[in-house]
Amino acid sequence: MRILHTSDWHLGKNLESFSRLEEQIEVLEEILEISDRFDVDAILIAGDLFDTFNPPAKAVEIFYKYLKRLTKSASRPVIAIAGNHDSPDRIEAPDPLAKECGIFFCGYPESKHDLFVLESGVKISKVDFGFLEILLPNSKYPLRIITTPYANEKRLKIFLGVENEEEELQNCLAKKWKELAGTYLDDKGVNILLTHLFMMEESGNAPIETESEKPIVGAGGTEVLYTSSIPPNVHYVALGHLHRCQTIAKKPCSVVYSGSPLAYSMSEANQNKYVLLLDMEPQTKAKIQKVRLTKCKKLLRQKFSNIEDALVWLRNNQDSYVEITIQTNTFLKAEEERKLRNAHDKIVNVIPEILENSGGIRETERTIDLNRNIEDLFEDYFKYKKGGQAPSDVMKDLFRELLILEETE
Repeated sequence: MRILHTSDWHLGKNLESFSRLEEQIEVLEEILEISDRFDVDAILIAGDLFDTFNPPAKAVEIFYKYLKRLTKSASRPVIAIAGNHDSPDRIEAPDPLAKECGIFFCGYPESKHDLFVLESGVKISKVDFGFLEILLPNSKYPLRIITTPYANEKRLKIFLGVENEEEELQNCLAKKWKELAGTYLDDKGVNILLTHLFMMEESGNAPIETESEKPIVGAGGTEVLYTSSIPPNVHYVALGHLHRCQTIAKKPCSVVYSGSPLAYSMSEANQNKYVLLLDMEPQTKAKIQKVRLTKCKKLLRQKFSNIEDALVWLRNNQDSYVEITIQTNTFLKAEEERKLRNAHDKIVNVIPEILENSGGIRETERTIDLNRNIEDLFEDYFKYKKGGQAPSDVMKDLFRELLILEETE
């Protein structure tokens, strides 16, 4: 049985002011081509299908169009769960029609499908809350999937039937997964845990996060979950949430974030992007092959001590999104920034880095006029803390929301 693991499509997401929809179409075409070329039997999408609860209509259209094509006339099932960027209700809304196409959505941890048979031979043979077993047309053994979409801690505890509010979520999920595994995951099938959570080894280092991921650890979100919660008869854990492709544990099986198919923030600069092919059979851990995605544009960061070197580099990297830092003894002049932006049409940020002990800045230029607009002061402070980097539109919108909240209290 060959399975493709992907996640964090974030359809509809921009990179600052740059739309990524055309790139998203190109990379979905590539995922489709890979699925066909490697004769994949099933596809897992581990959450964050969209970037917001209310994605643009075009993003929704692209999503359903490519899911239908990925199913290969309903003979190759797609199992997709909600992430922390997704609306669970939106994800599950098309389920009656989607399952006719071989697409199975899970918006909530307690989602439960009906027993179902398609003309293609795909069959949902066993179901429970947070579990489904699928019989595939070209496989001699069943695919079993424990599904745990993202949910905040309160919702997860309600689903798990936790009466003691103080009981750790870690223990609650471990009990639920163990119960499902004990009931359904014998040694005669391929057993997978599909989830969108922040997971790590208890004694290990935390996985690498990037700026484009909304945190799901801390106030109002789920706590970190440890790999010790994974039942021993699971053969592979397909994770979503983190945008860097990374294996965080190999015991009791491979526990892997597939990463996003596109780089969505400059903190992902220079990353390669992948989908994962899993060759699986009963009683055996997954054999994993990383397939690099080539249609996504690179995000590049570079630092320069003069404008001339920056211009040369920009001309040599025309097909990438770029962020450049200019080291300077004074503020970057408008004419200099105009030259840079005229040399490249995909500049995300130009950051002036004021060298310490610069003699070119007069003391009067360092003073702060507190009578200025509060949003301008915030922008100046942000640049000061970030070495000259301007706040993104998202950051400025969040600041305005805080101002509104303060005024209404």
